[in-house]
Amino acid sequence: MPDWFRYIDSYCERVAPGFWDEPLNAISNVTFLFAAAFAYAYAKKHKEIPSDGPIWWLTAVASLIGFGSFLFHTYAQYWALLADVVPIAVFMLFYLGFALTRYYGCSLAVATTIVSAFGLVSGVVAVSVPETLLFGSVVYFPSAAALFVLWALLKRKQHVASGAMLLSAGIFSVALVVRTVDIPLCNEWPLGTHFLWHMLNGMLLYVLLRAEADYSWRTVVGTGKLPQPATL
Repeated sequence: MPDWFRYIDSYCERVAPGFWDEPLNAISNVTFLFAAAFAYAYAKKHKEIPSDGPIWWLTAVASLIGFGSFLFHTYAQYWALLADVVPIAVFMLFYLGFALTRYYGCSLAVATTIVSAFGLVSGVVAVSVPETLLFGSVVYFPSAAALFVLWALLKRKQHVASGAMLLSAGIFSVALVVRTVDIPLCNEWPLGTHFLWHMLNGMLLYVLLRAEADYSWRTVVGTGKLPQPATL
């Protein structure tokens, strides 16, 4: 059985187990809530897409990322870590599935296979790579790779969402650098840089959610109905 209340100190800003011992890391999670709120407001302006379930589902998950991360950076315990990482994993898996079916035109079976393989690779990386390697950032490398691969595939098809995928990949790459240097720069910058990781990822989620809304809206306007998965 895991120790659900095991204390976890992974970031520069935290020096004690107190609830507010990571104030910037905790408060910066509001960026995820802003991303979800702005994406929701943007989608609501287009009255043709309120019935598009994935938009609202992924927007809700984006807000859960903010709440889960806030819990982890305040309680700093194992149960709170799960509250942090589970919504992130859910968002990554479901958005990848959305992009493969809606943007690239994969069948549901092909998309499910690819998403399952991505989840398996990510899980293997998470459990096999030492946490000390690049201070835990390696676990996010499969996600960065997935964004670049999606961009390359969509760029080849001259898809309207390719620009959003490239922007997302760029933002996430910078975010990974910011996350990785949090501990190495701790002596020079005691506040750490992890709060910037939150802010950049909030921007990332907004870009992804807005691309999703834009594509659904363009599809509805152009065809009068939402797209169905096509056979790859």
